[in-house]
Amino acid sequence: MWLKPEEVLLKNALKLWVLERSNQYFVLQRRRGYGEEGGGGLAGLLVGTLDAVLDSTSKVAPFRILHQTPDSQVYWSIACGASREEITEHWDWLENNVMNTLSVFDSNEDITSFVQGKIRGLIAEEGKGSFVKEEDPEKFREGLMKFERCFGLPEQEKLVTYYSCSYWKGRVPCQGWLYLSTNFLSFYSFLLGAEIKLIISWDEISKLEKTSNVILTESIHVCSRGEDHYFSMFLHINETFLLMEQLANYAVRRLFDKETFENDLVLHDPLQITKRGLESRAHSEQFSAFFRLPKEETLKEVHECFLWVPFTHYNTHGKMCISENYICFASQDGSLCSVIIPLREVIAVDKADPANRGVSISTKGKRAFRFTEVKDFEQLVTKLQIKCNATSNPQHIISTEVTVQLILISYYLLLGIRFSSLTNSLHIVVSLKEKMKEQSWNILFVERGHGVSMFRTKKTRDLVVRGIPEALRGELWLLFSGAVNDMASNPGYYPELVEKSLGTCTLATDEIERDLRRSLPEHPAFQSDTGISALRRVLTAYAYRNPQIGYCQAMNILTSVLLLYAKEEEAFWLLVAVCERMLPDYFNRRIIGALVDQAVFEELIRVHLPQLTDHMTDMTFFSSVSLSWFLTLFISVLPIESAVNVVDCFFYDGIKAILQLGLAVLEYNMEKLLTCKDDAEAVTVLNRFFDSVTNKDSPLPPAVQQGTSLSDTKSDHPKVDITDLIRESNERYGDIRYEDVESMRCRNRLYVIQTLEATTKQNVCNVFTFSLQKEHFLSCYWNVNSPVLRHHDASLPYLEQYRIDCQQFRVLCHLLSPWSHCANRDSLALWTFRLMDESSDGLINFKQFACVLGYSCFALHPSCKLLVLVCSLFFSFSFCQIGKGKVDIQAYLKQWQDELLKKEENIRDLPRMNQSQFIQFSKTLYNLFHGDPEEELLYRAIAVVTSLLLKMEEVGRRLQGPMSPVKSPVAITEVSAESLQKGPEEGSSKQTEGGRAQSLKGNHEWSFAFEQILASLLNEPAFVRFFEKPQEIKAKIESAKNLQLKARTRV
Repeated sequence: MWLKPEEVLLKNALKLWVLERSNQYFVLQRRRGYGEEGGGGLAGLLVGTLDAVLDSTSKVAPFRILHQTPDSQVYWSIACGASREEITEHWDWLENNVMNTLSVFDSNEDITSFVQGKIRGLIAEEGKGSFVKEEDPEKFREGLMKFERCFGLPEQEKLVTYYSCSYWKGRVPCQGWLYLSTNFLSFYSFLLGAEIKLIISWDEISKLEKTSNVILTESIHVCSRGEDHYFSMFLHINETFLLMEQLANYAVRRLFDKETFENDLVLHDPLQITKRGLESRAHSEQFSAFFRLPKEETLKEVHECFLWVPFTHYNTHGKMCISENYICFASQDGSLCSVIIPLREVIAVDKADPANRGVSISTKGKRAFRFTEVKDFEQLVTKLQIKCNATSNPQHIISTEVTVQLILISYYLLLGIRFSSLTNSLHIVVSLKEKMKEQSWNILFVERGHGVSMFRTKKTRDLVVRGIPEALRGELWLLFSGAVNDMASNPGYYPELVEKSLGTCTLATDEIERDLRRSLPEHPAFQSDTGISALRRVLTAYAYRNPQIGYCQAMNILTSVLLLYAKEEEAFWLLVAVCERMLPDYFNRRIIGALVDQAVFEELIRVHLPQLTDHMTDMTFFSSVSLSWFLTLFISVLPIESAVNVVDCFFYDGIKAILQLGLAVLEYNMEKLLTCKDDAEAVTVLNRFFDSVTNKDSPLPPAVQQGTSLSDTKSDHPKVDITDLIRESNERYGDIRYEDVESMRCRNRLYVIQTLEATTKQNVCNVFTFSLQKEHFLSCYWNVNSPVLRHHDASLPYLEQYRIDCQQFRVLCHLLSPWSHCANRDSLALWTFRLMDESSDGLINFKQFACVLGYSCFALHPSCKLLVLVCSLFFSFSFCQIGKGKVDIQAYLKQWQDELLKKEENIRDLPRMNQSQFIQFSKTLYNLFHGDPEEELLYRAIAVVTSLLLKMEEVGRRLQGPMSPVKSPVAITEVSAESLQKGPEEGSSKQTEGGRAQSLKGNHEWSFAFEQILASLLNEPAFVRFFEKPQEIKAKIESAKNLQLKARTRV
């Protein structure tokens, strides 16, 4: 590899290199100890140690080329090589292309300048486009070469970055280099002859965290396959940990969300993954999540500055974050003050107070935001002015489009119906407390603004904790969740989606119809067709928008509550915000998001309620109890009038509000839970507590409130006001920060997904009834480089998630099939694969593979094995026949198996076997019997069965009508017998077979029913003994495992 010319001073240097070749201008050296017996002694060990510690590839490679000029003590390293062949190729190139040119220069300086320029040109041409995205292309190029040489990973493995650190092996630190690539965490160290090489796949990491103790002040703990690894002495440990966390999470996300991963153009292409890109992506994700912005928003700029807060008359210090469509500000602690300014609302951006580097932003609400001490404020003002001009113009067009669509789609006049109008018919009387709440919010709007750009401060949270007024609840839910931005960015989207989704029939729509009447059935709003129809449209539209989620049972309860306080379209966008942004991965088949937050909840219980964890022997109790809390935001366990207050806090504080409330509930019932003898008693305690929770400030009449009807029957339990409970949860656990929750989410996501994946693997292995070695099976199907991962679909049942193609099936058949010795085993594998490929997509899943292997190895009756042969052969012919329709062969397999179990042999509708198929079937039997101890008896039995079947066909033809003048089937007996006696070598020749098929085609078509073939074969004892012979599948699996492991070792 060519190297950027680097000065090397050899005078008085240790003799660490051995001269191999030299000429007037170049020297080829070999590292001492390399290729020598005994490693070159002490000098060789010293060189190896320097290789591991020093960050220079020229010192790592065993060969190098130096450029020298006469009478100079300074040398320049220009190339290195991992092998003699590589370095010799570079040496020959220099002698053939450079040596002759150097003679024309007059001075040594000109020669050195020419050589350096030539080498730099070669490097630029060699790595054109490969490393331009890296911060230091030359240094990264050297690190990449060392990474490839040390670990020998596949060529497509992309190195992201590398760090110098120490790896703790026992109590001894080993200094070396940590390499982070797209699929692996790797470490290499070589100190005085002791080599340490560690390779850990990202998707095998179950724990990744920063730790500290007496010995290790700050280190990174990695747990993989039950083994703990510690890395310390990082120069930038936070940066390293962030990248490791991202790579590990991306790796495990591929296991359960492959579709989203593949649609991501950056993550799907390893060459696009760089250190800078990952850091930028992490910051953008944190930015979007904190400010509740659409996921598409990318953080472009961050400026430290001060924001003038008019109602407090002081400047608050924080960061201004700018994306494509938003300007956001958060104070230093993140909770004191925050502002979101959509560029669609901005009408002017100006310089303000140049002495203080001020920027003034005016919005449509006649409000102005003044930022000061902004670095490069003049350039920022220019950029924002251009952005605002680009985003403000389309606003009139959007409103026109909305008006036109609402006029055209008259059917959706219900979209503007607020469900509060339904509850108005119930004569709800707004209480004095409700009016006072509204007045408090109106004062807040006057002081801090009204709408998206309002100041969000501690006072805002205090009002949310007290409960949002009924009249403002829908509006503020939209505002705090960020759904208002989604709706503004997609005008007319929901009516179009409803129109497209109406009339669709899927599994999701069936489940929605089943659950519609179960959604708040006691509430009057959902006791009429109007409410049920609106709920149906919202859920069906979302299932159509996001088929990957489709519909989850908890979604109907949540959407019902949203519809009580928001218009139909607003409820849809609130549902989008909850499912796709605020509760990620909650509403899917594996509810991974809920399981992750449950793990976070358990971690918080251990920290804040240690006496409870000491009492509970099994922490899974909290997981089973709290699942409904997280999935329905306490709506399923609390009365509706109390649950909406919890939803208020959730839309403002996110999942943190649910975690805090859960801790407060457990602490409130601590004494009773500590006296419980089992889980059932603890569940009863919590259920009684939830039934006693009331909302004394609720404006709903007793007829609608759920808590009032229960208070009489549960009078023995003291009532608890929801406002007091939420306030107490904020006071006791308000120190739980958003950043801490997100960090715990990332940390526990690895553990949860690894646990689910391990359970899936174990379930598959348990279902796989043959004695397959677990380790070998997992290495074949769950290896990070396994081709099976290309066809993985985690949304399917676990037996159908992993699929193999025809080539992989053929290899497995060769290893495991009892008929693998057959001469035409490839054809037989192809026929069987086509038989099991129900969807004709060239793939079969594990369930299908286990099915066909079970038929051929463990069938209780020999006729089942014969049926596999017959159906495979028949399907191979029908597969190529165009226009004749596809035959459902698998239905015959299932039907015949059922009939055998019932001891009823009455199948009459299996397809008949024609001439070509029967001849091929006979040849297949001949090949199967080759090498069997009863080979002669089996061959004789084939001839007897063939003759018998042809005679039966002739008799049947005579009974049906007059003799045909064509050639009788009996005459063909000799042809068939002759083909069998020739063996597979001659009989399978294409020319002979083609001629025979043409000859037979000229005769009247004859065929056999499966019952005839089966009865004839089972009349021969040799056939019965052959197919009833027990198969030693365990020995085959052990042999196959050893063969594949040996092959992998060689690779």
